[in-house]
Amino acid sequence: MKNTRSTPSPFLIGLLLNFCVSAISNADEITLNPTHPEKYMVVKGDTLWDISGKFLQHPWQWKELWITNSQIKNPHLIYPNDTIYFTVVNGKPQLSLSRPLDLRTDKPCVLKPSDYEKGRQNFLLDKNNKVLPCSRESDIEIPINLIPHERIATFLSSPKIVSEGEIENAPYIVGFHEGHLMAGTGDKIYVKNLTEIANTYTIYRSGETYHDADTNEVLGIEAKYIASATMLNNGNPATLVITKGTHEIRTGDRIMPSPDVENTLNFFPKPPEKMVDGHIIGVKDGMALIGLYSVVVIDKGSADGLIVGHELTIYQKGKQIIDPVKEDAEEVKLPDEISGKIMVFRPFEHLSYALVMEAKHDIHRLDEVKTN
Repeated sequence: MKNTRSTPSPFLIGLLLNFCVSAISNADEITLNPTHPEKYMVVKGDTLWDISGKFLQHPWQWKELWITNSQIKNPHLIYPNDTIYFTVVNGKPQLSLSRPLDLRTDKPCVLKPSDYEKGRQNFLLDKNNKVLPCSRESDIEIPINLIPHERIATFLSSPKIVSEGEIENAPYIVGFHEGHLMAGTGDKIYVKNLTEIANTYTIYRSGETYHDADTNEVLGIEAKYIASATMLNNGNPATLVITKGTHEIRTGDRIMPSPDVENTLNFFPKPPEKMVDGHIIGVKDGMALIGLYSVVVIDKGSADGLIVGHELTIYQKGKQIIDPVKEDAEEVKLPDEISGKIMVFRPFEHLSYALVMEAKHDIHRLDEVKTN
């Protein structure tokens, strides 16, 4: 007997509910996507953000277009093969949802959820005209996510952005057990100046240095994840043991307590309350090109008012061209064009990690990001 449709986790239900509730306070004027479809069938891999963007210019206004549909008990849970319809009711644009009927007949006497409500309607008889038993079966379906969490999971705890002084003053590895030159998982390491007691520690190495796009001021240094460790003996030097790692560990690598990321998955998408004007100054995952679901670094952070969930619009700089009509005319700068949207998911003081949620055109380093 197969399981019936799985019950979504309380976290996911809360995430979607909070996403929709947050839309109410930010939807003074609904702005439709001018190329919105009349209907759209949800496919595996879609996110709530993707779908709302097909109908709206601002995804956080989703709630304002929703009509509670009698076919489902919770209108905030959307599954693959559901169909979203766009309609105008009393002069106002709205969305509604329908769920497909299961018309499969390739299996004998299979009871569906509707049969539990309406009564059994499928009977098979054996050669003695006795009713054969039915199996109770339905596909396990999982509601779509707000955003593709797998794209940002590795960036929620590591790497991190630190100041020059923070990484220079951090405790560091001075040696390894039995005189080894390098260490790996299971090896002991000796750390100098480790005074902060924590459950787990992260070993970092200096990575890329990020500069302000306008002033070239150093905004932060990437602390690149190398390994994780736990303490065996506190002292100076302290003894730690490596629990997992991605690179060989060297003397001079820095040690910091592992960050607490318990609340970083609670996204409440919305625009910043004040104007933010920054730039894309880096791209993660070793990617040369920036596209949909790329993780980028921007030169604005919590000091500029950014929090988890803030959405910014990406502007591609207009090109400088020569006036094709008048001779000896000054160069003409073409208008900046909207090329996509990003959502901040991990802000630091002067920098933030953000996920590209929409990519209409090519996106480049130094493209402007700002409140729309």
